[in-house]
Amino acid sequence: MRKPGNFVIRVYGLIINEKNEVLITDEFQLGMKMTKFPGGGLQFGEGTVDCLKREMREECNDQEIKKLQHFYTTDFYQKALFYENHQLISIYYRAELIKPLKFKISTKPFDFEKMEDGKQSFRWVKINQLSENNLTFPIDKIVAEKLILAFAI
Repeated sequence: MRKPGNFVIRVYGLIINEKNEVLITDEFQLGMKMTKFPGGGLQFGEGTVDCLKREMREECNDQEIKKLQHFYTTDFYQKALFYENHQLISIYYRAELIKPLKFKISTKPFDFEKMEDGKQSFRWVKINQLSENNLTFPIDKIVAEKLILAFAI
């Protein structure tokens, strides 16, 4: 019999602009560099859409988003990287930024002075140039492939 574990639920935004570019974030967290889609952890009592809206406000200087549409939910077992005996479930929504932009968009990866926990920068990547090599985590890599296919049609 399997020992019960816990779930970590993360919610991410696939923020796409009029140039068919997707927003990614470069971060230094937990002592490591990571590149991922913007978003974060679901809090108890919060819906997934509300989670993503809150994360965007927190990370992007009160930036609001609109037109959230479900894109993908993890459909396989993924052990949580940072927690023992936890399963990661990630939920992705396509969304748009409500203008004006309230945060800085960089043109280079990791556009901050020091590699210290909590540092973060954002940049656009053309969807047709997106590669799994652009992203750090396994589920994001799968979502990148799905996004590329969706825009190739």
